[in-house]
Amino acid sequence: MFYPMYFDSTYMLVLIGVIICMVASAKMNATFNRYSRVRSRSGLTGREAAERILYSAGIRDVRVEHVPGNLTDHYDPRRKVLRLSDATYNSNSVAAIGVAAHECGHAIQHETGYVPLAVRGSLVPIANFGSSIAWPLILIGLFMNSGMSALLLNLGILAFSLAVLFQIVTLPVEFNASGRAVKILGSTGILYEDEVKDTKKVLKAAALTYVAGAASAILQLLRIVLLANRRND
Repeated sequence: MFYPMYFDSTYMLVLIGVIICMVASAKMNATFNRYSRVRSRSGLTGREAAERILYSAGIRDVRVEHVPGNLTDHYDPRRKVLRLSDATYNSNSVAAIGVAAHECGHAIQHETGYVPLAVRGSLVPIANFGSSIAWPLILIGLFMNSGMSALLLNLGILAFSLAVLFQIVTLPVEFNASGRAVKILGSTGILYEDEVKDTKKVLKAAALTYVAGAASAILQLLRIVLLANRRND
């Protein structure tokens, strides 16, 4: 007999995912806050470092703009705009410069036609659609007592899998951007060797948040599959 999702053992998978994400987020915030108090000897702000990196890479058509929020930094490939947050834009800390360099890494990926970035970009609308439609299909399939329930569950699992795929594809894109950032900061002399080591710690902590997000999504997908199998039994 199938019982609804309330108080079932598969909630442990959700709990594990939540804990993983919380630990990764706490690690990221603590690491960033620590190194945001370490001023770079160059005195460059995140904005100035980003502009210098883009110029050294031969990229002249990407604007560097300020965006409100804390660690809301991102590169917009459609508008070719690199947006730096409150904690990064005017800060001259090694943490801010590291984050700015990471976003420049995405701009360089875009400029050089880095394939995983293009794949991730093509998955955005599909993943957004999948994540929005997945749970309605899954919930209807779990509670519907008809021959359509299995079909709806399978469609929901497929839709959610697209969102999980996006999370997985994101990992090499983020790792590569961080790797580019470290190399650029060392080769251009924006940061000294000991400062680059500090920046690596910030970028590694940031990378853990993406790993945690992917792990949580996979655990959620596993839970859905287990619920679907239980429903079919």
